[in-house]
Amino acid sequence: MRGLRRPRPLTSAGSRRRTEALLLLFVVAIAVFGHVCAGLAMNGELPANLTGFTISLTLLSLVGHLGVRRFAAYADPLILPLAMLLTGLGLVLLHRLDQGYIERYNSDANAPGQLLWTVVGVAACILVLALLRDHRLLQRFIYITMAVALVLLIAPAFFGADTYGAKRWIKLFGFSLQPGEFVKIMIAIFFAGYLVIHRDSLALTGRKFLGMRLPPMRQLGPIITVWIVSMLVLVFERDLGTSLIFFGVFVVMLYVATERTSWIACGLIMASVGAFVVGSTEPHVQARVAAWLNPLSYYWENRPPGVTSDQSAQALFSFGTGGVSGTGLGMGHPELIAFAGRSDFILTTVGEELGLAGVMAVLILYALLVQRGLRMALGARDPFGKLLAVGLAAALALQVFVVAGGVTGLIPLTGKALPFLAKGGSSLLANWIMIALLLRISDSAERQREADARGPAETTITPLVGAGRE
Repeated sequence: MRGLRRPRPLTSAGSRRRTEALLLLFVVAIAVFGHVCAGLAMNGELPANLTGFTISLTLLSLVGHLGVRRFAAYADPLILPLAMLLTGLGLVLLHRLDQGYIERYNSDANAPGQLLWTVVGVAACILVLALLRDHRLLQRFIYITMAVALVLLIAPAFFGADTYGAKRWIKLFGFSLQPGEFVKIMIAIFFAGYLVIHRDSLALTGRKFLGMRLPPMRQLGPIITVWIVSMLVLVFERDLGTSLIFFGVFVVMLYVATERTSWIACGLIMASVGAFVVGSTEPHVQARVAAWLNPLSYYWENRPPGVTSDQSAQALFSFGTGGVSGTGLGMGHPELIAFAGRSDFILTTVGEELGLAGVMAVLILYALLVQRGLRMALGARDPFGKLLAVGLAAALALQVFVVAGGVTGLIPLTGKALPFLAKGGSSLLANWIMIALLLRISDSAERQREADARGPAETTITPLVGAGRE
């Protein structure tokens, strides 16, 4: 048939997936090496579950790779290895911590449960890739998504259990669910769709004041609403971390959508006012602020009101003991942190046994994952995909900041789980769903880029000349 030019096949998918496979081999090798080092240091012999650990991590990496190859062949080759490496390091640390906690506190092992949730998370990632073939479909359901998010956000205030001073868990059918981990994804979806529709009205109106164009009062409605909701979460659930992430993601996405610094200024002012008011009236938040200002006050004879835990002080001791290079994996005493040593304080294990170098390496892994999200936002052709990638990357960055900042004493403790690294099924599942969305956006952006690079002459079908005579 004359006039029909078949487009050349895209070429980057194979090289991207080969790069991903090679990186996953290094991921498995690094995790297995860390597990071996911890076992030799603690027991003088190889870990008893070394074979099972190696096979499990290898199969997870292989299944994840095959799923991406099948459903998102043009996705960024670094996203899956980075997520798998952080998850693998988390499993190594939990196996190491389990032994210390069992010996000291006779507690249950958490690593087997975390491995099971890793399987569920990777399966959910592949399922999202298989069902969601175009991320723009999410734009049709932004209001339903936000309604579900609000229900999940306020549910712990009425049905949640008070755990360590905060209501962030819901217990259903014997399982514990932390809705805030899923809400961060839902609000990113809603804000991306909302800002695509209302971007012009938010960016082009308002009056100038001190060199900044302030948004008009009728356009301040969304940010005031989000501010009120985040404050209600902080008051009724005493969940400082979720409140900061919820409000921070919205302000970041507002700034990216409108390019107006006035939104950042309004956001910072409102966050400061809300934090001051709640911090002055809510005893749980007051206690965390007091422990932050005086981390060693737990050992004082006349300690400040509300300071009933020595975790902040123990975290500083751990980082100080580790120094630059650490004591060696399996050679420290991170179990002294007590109940939170396997959740938000798991970073202290890294600081004590791998030192400042290990902490920086972990933070760089998170930074690379955030950078890939921002990079795909630049490459996405549709506004919704751009804003969604920015929102997901901002949610990850803010959660790492509030956790690492609280543990190191930069900000008050928030109680959130460190993504991928800390124990917690809700956190792990939500973060793997986030990875799936980033992979989908990246795949769509790269497909479009390569299609454009081929040129219109190779991507269109020209009329058939003289087809009737043939």
